[in-house]
Amino acid sequence: MTSTALEPVPASRAHLDHPGYKWLALSNTTLGVLMATMNSSIVLISLPAIFRGIGINPLEPGNISYLLWMIMGYMLVTAVLVVTLGRFGDMYGRAKIYNAGFAVFTVASIALALDPFSGGAGALWLILIRVLQGVGGAMLMANSTAILTDAFPAERRGFAIGTNSVAAIGGSFIGLLVGGLLSEVDWRLVFWVSVPFGVVGTIWAYKTLRDPAGRREHRIDWWGNLTFGVGLILLLVGVIYAIQPYGGHAEGWTNPFVLGCLIGGVVVLAIFCVVETKVEQPMFHLELFRIRAFTSGLVATLMSALSRGGLQFMLIIWLQGIWLPLHGYEYEQTPLWSAIYMLPLTIGFLISAPISGVLSDRFGARLFATGGLVIVALTFVGLLVLPTDFDYWWFAVILFVNGVGSGLFISPNMTGIMNSLPADQRGAGSGMMSTLQNSGMALSIGIFFSMLIAGLASSMPAALFGGLTAQNVPLPVAQQVAALPPVGTLFAAFLGYNPMAEILGPQVLGALPPGNAATLVGKQFFPNLVTGAFHDGLVVVFAVAIAVSLVGAIASLFRGGKYVHGQDDVADRVEPAEGDPAGPALPAPTVSHADDRNASLPASSDSNASLLAPSASNGAPSAAVLTGRVTTADGRPVGATLTATDASGHQIGRARTDSEGAFTLRARPGTALLICSAPGHAPRAETLTIGLGGTRHDVVLEASAW
Repeated sequence: MTSTALEPVPASRAHLDHPGYKWLALSNTTLGVLMATMNSSIVLISLPAIFRGIGINPLEPGNISYLLWMIMGYMLVTAVLVVTLGRFGDMYGRAKIYNAGFAVFTVASIALALDPFSGGAGALWLILIRVLQGVGGAMLMANSTAILTDAFPAERRGFAIGTNSVAAIGGSFIGLLVGGLLSEVDWRLVFWVSVPFGVVGTIWAYKTLRDPAGRREHRIDWWGNLTFGVGLILLLVGVIYAIQPYGGHAEGWTNPFVLGCLIGGVVVLAIFCVVETKVEQPMFHLELFRIRAFTSGLVATLMSALSRGGLQFMLIIWLQGIWLPLHGYEYEQTPLWSAIYMLPLTIGFLISAPISGVLSDRFGARLFATGGLVIVALTFVGLLVLPTDFDYWWFAVILFVNGVGSGLFISPNMTGIMNSLPADQRGAGSGMMSTLQNSGMALSIGIFFSMLIAGLASSMPAALFGGLTAQNVPLPVAQQVAALPPVGTLFAAFLGYNPMAEILGPQVLGALPPGNAATLVGKQFFPNLVTGAFHDGLVVVFAVAIAVSLVGAIASLFRGGKYVHGQDDVADRVEPAEGDPAGPALPAPTVSHADDRNASLPASSDSNASLLAPSASNGAPSAAVLTGRVTTADGRPVGATLTATDASGHQIGRARTDSEGAFTLRARPGTALLICSAPGHAPRAETLTIGLGGTRHDVVLEASAW
């Protein structure tokens, strides 16, 4: 069964029809990104107020799952759905899916604010509606970058995507501040604040954004969607539950459920890869990974997300659990002040992201993206040698430089990825990029939390036992507290709770001498107690972050030079033979991206239509047209590149097939050698005559043995 889907048109046509359309697309998608990122950080900073509002203590052993799912549920569903929804955007129209995302996000925000339950039921309501909200967020994220790529010409995409990136980071910071302020008034306000943005954005998107003209038949890859979603869900659920203690261990990596999820997720994702090579119209063309700029950019994206996610959570715990209390801040104030003290990180990003985006339009992504990740790795070295109770100005400088490095990386990398894709694959490619970003963030929480917990578990029990008994805490109580999994202590610091007050409780504290009780719940006791153990964990975390960032930098380095799919491609130029009277040779092409072009997938027919044939000296046309289709023996279309050469071996024409396998090749008339090549297929060479009146020739390729 087939369904009719919208086919993207070149951005140039949109410019002719609507000169101001690109600015409408930029402003609306920027609002969508701002709303989504602001909402996420608002919830993160407001979790203590939210759980107090519904009457539940998230630090009790049975309630840690509620806390984890409130943090991770939104990330999980967006990571799972962005590729699918990006592909749906390619098929049914990116603006349509994007508009629906605004509406779903807004309705979910209203439902969150109107939570009618309390206790566990209230927490489940919030978790489930956050999942629904994640569906809306996935619709927005999967298609916003593709909409911008369609609307802006290649030489301005870096600016547009850089502006979107600034909005994303700015939204995260604004959300931390706004959430810290609103949660002090009423926890429901942290959800209501998204509603006006959602209503305005939904109406605005409906009235201004449109899908390009033209239609093409597509099939939905149901098996691909199912295996991808199930595999990724299993993998991320396993990581979430690995953070929780199991069987007397501080973590749950030995939990059979966790192992089953992790192994099952890998197996199902492997099945997904096999499925995608068998279906006629896959959800995601794995051949895209043959585009060097695309693959390198995605690997760098994943590595950056892993290091960035770990940095964010480690800094929050570091500031809220240790540094701020040591410097006199009340635990209840630490969430808001940690956001303020991380301001240099945001400033550095806001300065560098738009500048690097503009410069990458001119010079390509490799220099900026690679250099940015190297700078990020160096800042992790700086954090590694920084003492736990640091001088803030050194800390601020390191954060600022880290923000500059992140800004140098993100905008050019995203632009490079989107520029490398054929127009009809931008939604799927954007979805894969968002999937890796969200999956990387979720994985980093699990991985880096586990590393930090492992570091604390080795030295924290002895420190707790010695510190508690020194303050006259009864021996059995001190032993019991020292044996508690450190994950609860970490979450207490993360949420802005006083860990000692939560762990000991009023009954134990009330039985102690007043001086001892005051010391235990004071601002200095817990931070001084765990400083050594915490620093041991940070050393491991930041060492891994350095390695991950450098891997991303190496991947980015191998992306090749500046490359825009279907535009200014050296191989697409017609090069008349030396001394040919048919006309002057084209100017010598640049080769800055020649190493990428051989890996490109079929572009839309528009890229072939732009191929100009040489003219004879008398002005009469001398071009012939060869048309046809490239298919497998059973009639399936193949994404292929066709090159025509004359008897002397000079290239006289070149074309790529579209998604239906059709091609149009313009060349000089006469006898030519036609070479057809495609990833995963044996190349084919045929001699034929291309006539002025137009020639039809179909090519059948066989799958290669590799």
